[in-house]
Amino acid sequence: MSGIYIHVPFCKKACHYCDFHFSTSLKYADEMVESICKEISMKKDRVTGQVGSIYLGGGTPSILSQAALQKIFDTINYTFSVDSNAEITIETNPDDLTAQKLKELKQLPVNRFSVGIQSFFNEDLTWMNRAHNASEAEDCIRRSQDAGFENLTLDLIYGYPLLTDSKWLSNIEKAIALEISHISAYALTVEPRTALAHAIKTKKQTPVNDNQSANQFVMLMEQLDRAGFEHYEISNFAKPGCYAVHNTNYWRGVNYIGIGPSAHGFDGQNRYMNPANNAQYIETLASNKLPEIIEELSLNDRFNEYVMTALRTIWGIDLTKINSDFGKDFYDETLYNLRGFEDKDWLIINDKKVKLSQNGKLFADHIASELFIVQ
Repeated sequence: MSGIYIHVPFCKKACHYCDFHFSTSLKYADEMVESICKEISMKKDRVTGQVGSIYLGGGTPSILSQAALQKIFDTINYTFSVDSNAEITIETNPDDLTAQKLKELKQLPVNRFSVGIQSFFNEDLTWMNRAHNASEAEDCIRRSQDAGFENLTLDLIYGYPLLTDSKWLSNIEKAIALEISHISAYALTVEPRTALAHAIKTKKQTPVNDNQSANQFVMLMEQLDRAGFEHYEISNFAKPGCYAVHNTNYWRGVNYIGIGPSAHGFDGQNRYMNPANNAQYIETLASNKLPEIIEELSLNDRFNEYVMTALRTIWGIDLTKINSDFGKDFYDETLYNLRGFEDKDWLIINDKKVKLSQNGKLFADHIASELFIVQ
């Protein structure tokens, strides 16, 4: 079943490392919600079957009022057929999840939270310029569980200068102790045009250490494995049966619609993207036009995307699929490019499936790039 991604471009504060599209001003929030609903309606023919997942990301969608979120969900339900068991996720920040906010969210069809914890240490949260503190990070999870929200995932970040191995271990142990079913963990990357990139360039911050990131990634894998989590995608760990439906569909090439400024969508053949500009997004829809730019993917593009996403997952690359979907030339070249990786203990090749070994997970992007076909 298809998915719907909705980008809500508002945040309370600008995190120093973040390069996602957002605004810290809610001045045009009402107009943005109207535009999001209009885009949903204009894309009613993009889904022929049922919708199996809805994901509100951003930004921080939980910053919107209950009425605004309800309007978006009403428009979705009016426009599409949503499966009764659809996974419906909203990204939230700990400081938003007050008792009152949880009461409001309980009235919506949301059944999964993605909570941006990042760290349980105040000094780290301050360094990141997060809007919440360490006590809110822990309390919001317990408060959500007490309110009946059991399907929770939390985000953690590792590999930044302040994070010692002992602090990272404490963060992992805290997440496990909170008895949540899903954890997403990301190595800090320094993106251009962020406050962090500028601070590093001007020598006000220490550069990211790749060895530190690699060591902490290994710690993460070992600790979560002991706690019964399955490492089903490079950055994602879940208890059995608790994989993220929406994100898994991304990695497995399922169609999805992108709504909102900077959102991307995929129809199985081509990708499209909306401008990362709130005013342009609102103005284009006001003139009854879709703001999207179409990126026509060649067979080569689709192959490389398949390799990049599939290799990151527990399911790996299916050589039979390459032969059937892309042709014998792609299949033969892939076999040629795979030579030598098994000797490095980076890949496991068995029954026409190519998967990352534990060591290989440290080099996933490099391995994928070596398997790309450039024509």
